Amino acid sequence: MKNNVYVVGVGMVPFTKPGASEPYPQMAAKAVNAALRDAHLSYDQVQQAYVGYVYADSTAGQRALYEVGMTGIPVVNVNNNCSTGSTALFLARQAVMSSAADCVLALGFEQMNPGALGTVFNDRPSPFERFDQSTEELVGQGEIPLALRYFGGAGLAHMKEFGTPLSTFAKIRAKASRHAAHNPLALLRKEVSEEEVMAAAVMWPGVMTRLMACPPTCGSAAAIVCSEAFAKKHGLNTDVRIRAQAMTTDSPATFEAQDMREVVGFSMAKNCAEQVYAEAGLGPRDIQVVELHDCFAQNELLSYEALGLCDRGGAQQFVEDGDNTYGGRIVTNPSGGLLSKGHPLGATGLAQCTELVQQLRGTAEQRQVPGARLGLQHNLGLGGACVVTLYERMAA
Repeated sequence: MKNNVYVVGVGMVPFTKPGASEPYPQMAAKAVNAALRDAHLSYDQVQQAYVGYVYADSTAGQRALYEVGMTGIPVVNVNNNCSTGSTALFLARQAVMSSAADCVLALGFEQMNPGALGTVFNDRPSPFERFDQSTEELVGQGEIPLALRYFGGAGLAHMKEFGTPLSTFAKIRAKASRHAAHNPLALLRKEVSEEEVMAAAVMWPGVMTRLMACPPTCGSAAAIVCSEAFAKKHGLNTDVRIRAQAMTTDSPATFEAQDMREVVGFSMAKNCAEQVYAEAGLGPRDIQVVELHDCFAQNELLSYEALGLCDRGGAQQFVEDGDNTYGGRIVTNPSGGLLSKGHPLGATGLAQCTELVQQLRGTAEQRQVPGARLGLQHNLGLGGACVVTLYERMAA
């Protein structure tokens, strides 16, 4: 039998620009302690920990957690690029679901440097070799930073097939800023208009402006998951459970389709979401709120279609109709998303978890989505891995 898994505690620190944050052990400790307070647990009740980060040395997870306590528990370090935080959550849930542990911590953090993402180990094969080769063949643009080439190229493919105008991506970025204005933990809280996004510095003519890309960010977030029996024994809040979850990696389509949308994980995300819907016995029309991986405005638009929030080719109309915000069909990224809240790689998936748990508890204050009962999380990392999680508010 599989155990029901509840998210009983969440916590995060305000996200900041590189150079403005505390060192990663201090950020991580604050996020963990916030999650412990939220759960009404002490650290010695946690039986395992999965700690995610991208830009830190091995066993940085232990270094971070030793600021909280040294209880001798298993600590597993996790690195799955931008899906690292949700991968830690995926492993924590598996541990509880399989009865390997009753109470498990998932932690993510990142202390980033300014500027575009880069590789650290340049004396060995890159995990992105095949991605770079496909991108060069499909879009070229070798003078543009790779992440921008990946996702800008994917957006360009959508523009070419469906006639999507650049202004649609600008509308997505403006929407993110309106949502983040109500999030005290977001990095960028200033509202920007569609016109301001369009007028920002051009990164790729006709394809992307600077404001359509998420900023490098430092931060940390954490979640505590436990079994139903453990929650009942300790009188914990069981308002939110993980109803379904899946993780996928690349399929042959990533390179064989000769489509930049596939290079950045369209089918990987689609397959992951379909597994979650099948496990839950629900569909995208049942969901009220989603936190999805908007590392670029282009990827938010592609994710609408990959997750089934709208039909293939229907994303422009979905945006134009306001179906991606309050008063529409489904509120996307009420936190402000990666575009405005920020994207500390290892922490992003657990910051998404934190937002959705607050939404389903009804404690998101000015960001609250009315009647939120089901929340979907989508966290994607190139290389590649995607985790989709469906959270459910339990009946009183």
